[in-house]
Amino acid sequence: MKIIVDAMGGDKAPEVIVCGAVKAATEYRVNIELIGEPGQIEALLKKHKYPKDYISLHPASEVIQMSEPAALSVRKKKDSSICIGLDLLKERQGDAFFSAGNTGAVVCASTLTLGMLLGIERPGIAILIPTLKGFSLVIDVGANIDPKPLHLLQYGFMADVYFCHILNRPHPSVGLLNIGEEESKGTDFVKETYHLLSNSHLNFIGNVEGKDLFSGKCDIIVCDGFVGNVALKVSESLVETVYTFFERHLKSNPLGMIGSAFLSASLAQFKKQTDYSEYGGAVLLGVNGVVIIGHGRSNEMAVKNAIRRAKEEIEYRVNDRIIEAINVNPVRKQAF
Repeated sequence: MKIIVDAMGGDKAPEVIVCGAVKAATEYRVNIELIGEPGQIEALLKKHKYPKDYISLHPASEVIQMSEPAALSVRKKKDSSICIGLDLLKERQGDAFFSAGNTGAVVCASTLTLGMLLGIERPGIAILIPTLKGFSLVIDVGANIDPKPLHLLQYGFMADVYFCHILNRPHPSVGLLNIGEEESKGTDFVKETYHLLSNSHLNFIGNVEGKDLFSGKCDIIVCDGFVGNVALKVSESLVETVYTFFERHLKSNPLGMIGSAFLSASLAQFKKQTDYSEYGGAVLLGVNGVVIIGHGRSNEMAVKNAIRRAKEEIEYRVNDRIIEAINVNPVRKQAF
């Protein structure tokens, strides 16, 4: 098993990417091919002790920056770490690809290079979020900001397969993120999506509101990439703000400082449960290959966990499961 890693992608690349990759190779014993500028990567690798046979290097002379337009940069920078990494994946010189770089560029390059799974028109980024009842899967959180209702139906279908076969949770419940629970709420786009989901084989429970995002009301939350990305970013910011406020108030007076000593373990657990780095990366469902997208602010822990996620995706054969489910079940096949 070999996982291709974009060493140049992310706000803190290549330092944290290389460090996270070294930790992953050491702990999970997976082969990793780092894509990027050889001089920088080799200098960083010299600082670490790791199983030499598990890490290799493939040169890339260009980097797609976070601020660059996705489609244009993918067309112009063919020798970028993102494009080369996905080319290697297409050529089966690796089993999965991970990048914490420009999300739009990764989605665009993945779609153009790998193509789509048979029966799927658009990819969707699916991410696990912690809830009061365990976790939920949200799709899409940024791959497609202007989808059609059919695309959201396909997101629900792929997430259903993922939940059943990868997370071992049969017959998961599916909700559509909307501004109200009533069927009549929302735009024409959302109403049409509601109709398609209602008439599908999915265990569709109806609309869910933003307040239900972390309640565990349903297993899968379907939305377009624009709404999903905004909801995700607001949630991340809120968690960090609440944690900072709590720490600040505890330290503002002597009693609070005394109390913080007793609460430190609980605070640490809260931070761990809501920390994006614990969940690694998000899977790009729908493309013909295993692609994991990391947060731009990914640290060493997030990189290591994203590589673990890639390893699991390979082992679980998620794309094969989606294709099999479409072909085996005539009802599902008709929906596409």
